[in-house]
Amino acid sequence: MSVTTVPLRPVNNKGLWLIWIGVIALLGAAAAFAYHVTPRIGFEVIKEGTGKSPTKADVVLVKYEGKLDDGTVFDANEQAPMQVAQVVPGFSEALTRMKKGGQYKIIIPPQLGYGDREAGPIPAGSTLHFDVTLLDFRSEAEVRAMQQQMQQQQQMMQQQQMMQGAPGGAGPAGPPPGAPPQP
Repeated sequence: MSVTTVPLRPVNNKGLWLIWIGVIALLGAAAAFAYHVTPRIGFEVIKEGTGKSPTKADVVLVKYEGKLDDGTVFDANEQAPMQVAQVVPGFSEALTRMKKGGQYKIIIPPQLGYGDREAGPIPAGSTLHFDVTLLDFRSEAEVRAMQQQMQQQQQMMQQQQMMQGAPGGAGPAGPPPGAPPQP
């Protein structure tokens, strides 16, 4: 058995450049396709805020109004606390792009909202439109510390109330000893 070898001609520089241009064109076409296929939120800055943006680990305080395509308001709140990681993906993404004091218009496609499921007054497959103002935000650790401080204050107030009503406690003052009884 004999093997015949076929000599390959060397590729000249012009041919090598054509191959690289073809590879780059294919990569560009794939990126453009992925960009158009991947759902994205609509994000418009109405009034620029200041400072840093919240992260997914933060808790935000927002004023918002949510509408459907036909203009029906499905939810609104003047001061709503929210954990950024606990809201629908499109809203979470938008929150991480906002700054304190800023006002924004957001459009969330169904894939980044509630998808094919119904959520209260929101029909399945709905595009969500929001007007949002980021009032403030805190880290989750700061919020936990504030909650602990509030719980401690409540416990102290309860203890004070119990002491005031207990015998020998600092309750309402009665008549001094030896005073005539009051009718």
